[in-house]
Amino acid sequence: MLPLPPAPPQLGWHHRVRLGRDYYVRLDASDYSVDPAVIGRPIDVTADLQRVRACADGHVVADHTRVWARGRTVTDPGHAQTARRLREEFRLPRAPGLARDLADYDRAFGLITEDGEVA
Repeated sequence: MLPLPPAPPQLGWHHRVRLGRDYYVRLDASDYSVDPAVIGRPIDVTADLQRVRACADGHVVADHTRVWARGRTVTDPGHAQTARRLREEFRLPRAPGLARDLADYDRAFGLITEDGEVA
């Protein structure tokens, strides 16, 4: 027999991907949910014979039992709830930005005086 290599061989599957808006990653024709809080950020997806995991910034954001049937969708109920909450927050009216009186610009450009008279 030959001696073992100095570094252990890479086992399983590893891929780095940017999480899309649908918050799912695809592996072997099945989709696995990922925490929607990391949408748009790069995640590291790893898989072995039993588990599929996703990490973002060193934190686990998905951990599923691997399914071997094709065309399955595996959704963590917590991920679905977070997605629902984020959609509701997005639909809420946002507070208006800074609103400034347009007369401030007229004063700045010397079009009116401080007391509101036309210059």
